[in-house]
Amino acid sequence: MAAENPDATFRSLGIVDVLCEACDRLKWEKPTKIQREALPIALEGKDVIGLAETGSGKTGAFALPILQALLETPRRLFALILTPTRELAFQISEQFEALGSGIGVSCAVVVGGMDMVSQALMLAKKPHVLIATPGRLVDHLENTKGFNLRSLKYLVMDEADRILNMDFEVEVNKILKIVPKDRRTYLFSATMTKKVQKLQRASLREPVRVEVSTKYQTVEKLQQFYIFIPAKHKDCYLVSVLNELAGSSVMVFCGTCNNTQRVALMLRNLGFSAIPLHGQMSQLKRLGALNKFKAKGQNILVATDVASRGLDIPHVDVVLNFDIPTHSKDYIHRVGRTARAGRAGKSITFVTQYDVELFQRIEQLIGKRLPKFPTTEEEVMALAERVAEAQRYAKMEITDSEESRKRPPPGRFDNDKVEVSETNAKPIGNKRKRKKK
Repeated sequence: MAAENPDATFRSLGIVDVLCEACDRLKWEKPTKIQREALPIALEGKDVIGLAETGSGKTGAFALPILQALLETPRRLFALILTPTRELAFQISEQFEALGSGIGVSCAVVVGGMDMVSQALMLAKKPHVLIATPGRLVDHLENTKGFNLRSLKYLVMDEADRILNMDFEVEVNKILKIVPKDRRTYLFSATMTKKVQKLQRASLREPVRVEVSTKYQTVEKLQQFYIFIPAKHKDCYLVSVLNELAGSSVMVFCGTCNNTQRVALMLRNLGFSAIPLHGQMSQLKRLGALNKFKAKGQNILVATDVASRGLDIPHVDVVLNFDIPTHSKDYIHRVGRTARAGRAGKSITFVTQYDVELFQRIEQLIGKRLPKFPTTEEEVMALAERVAEAQRYAKMEITDSEESRKRPPPGRFDNDKVEVSETNAKPIGNKRKRKKK
């Protein structure tokens, strides 16, 4: 069976030459385990449930059979891919366009936070592949004239567990009622939760289950460490570790949007090329930050868990858990940003006196005890003064930006408002007096 053959090629799995050439251009030398298992089943025309860890090559496992089917029967609005986040939607679109470059495939991305009208114009052109977040897709189905999914032949739900965790259940049910019954459905998920099982029963017909990893695990080539530190010195330790990792590309994970912004500003004030990525940024800024990091324009990406799943950033050397994740499973997703596609990588988790229980849960989940990352307290504390100054500047910048957001637009002063209201008041008063006469 092809799935059991680690030497299988895309060609031996049944992928046509034009798509094999696209895989070569993307430097996909061999199919990953999930691709070896899922591709033959998908090419037979069966529904697939794929359970695989992050960074396992899931996009290729559903994109290649869809593009091959599109080659055989070209038609518009052929496939719909539902995904939980905007960034993941754009990334899937990039992979479809790269794989389908030789066959002229057209894609459209429909996500929240962007202009509905320009999206409606894209939909009017009837792309072959539509990648969407559930909420915005339902908006278009209800409000965009002439848009429907009647010609759809393929439905993919990627990161299904996360789609449902983000409370898109109502929207997904609406979409399932609208899409044609005569279609192929692929459901990919990192975990098989009760909600995902329910979704599977509602949307798939006699699916074949493909399971790459049955338990939560991190890849073998990932070196994992922890540092036990007092909470008040976290920033000093971060700067010390980043100095030691100079030249590496690093993802620093924080627990909140505010802390992400603060840490990025503090690091910039210390001369690091750091860039933030969090949910309170506009969609264009988020994509800009991601592209700068991908293009190695900035080598430190400070992010919330918005960047912990799905995003394919090939060159991350180190993942730093600055704030320990509250859900142990998020640790797996975060550290999965490095050591991808067979490369080596490193993760370091900061553990304060308040995080011990959370850290023990993580060790229990991954089934291993993590070693300490070597640090010298004297060297770390020598940075305290410079770090304190950078913290002050970061705080001032955040305060300034918050105040500028509250300020009225230029040219509108309180005096102007008083004058305007007084001039408006006079004729109204005069009219009332005239009425009394």
